[in-house]
Amino acid sequence: MKTQNENLVGIIRKTNKQFETSKYLNLPDLQFFNWCNRKYGVNRGVYNTIDQWFYEYGIVEIQYRRIQILAFLEFNKDERLVEDQHKFIRFGHGGLTKRLNEFINESEQSRNVIKLEIR
Repeated sequence: MKTQNENLVGIIRKTNKQFETSKYLNLPDLQFFNWCNRKYGVNRGVYNTIDQWFYEYGIVEIQYRRIQILAFLEFNKDERLVEDQHKFIRFGHGGLTKRLNEFINESEQSRNVIKLEIR
């Protein structure tokens, strides 16, 4: 399966740089999801959709994709969980893709970003 932007590795905000060294990045997939579920209230379907979206965006390497997943969940966690008071983060119809695009656009336009280079 070809990605849209194979050479794009991703953008990491300086404020979320701690994700680069997170001990959770190297967990097996199910354990990583379970941790995200507990910390951010994301269900499996939403998690898989976010992961797939970043993959298709061009972030192919799993560690970089997980960094983006964590940054995206952090980007959404405060307003979504407090506002809705639900067990899981909710986006509504079409809301997840909209928020992913907003996240990428804000990251690219922000002066506080670090572009990762392919090694």
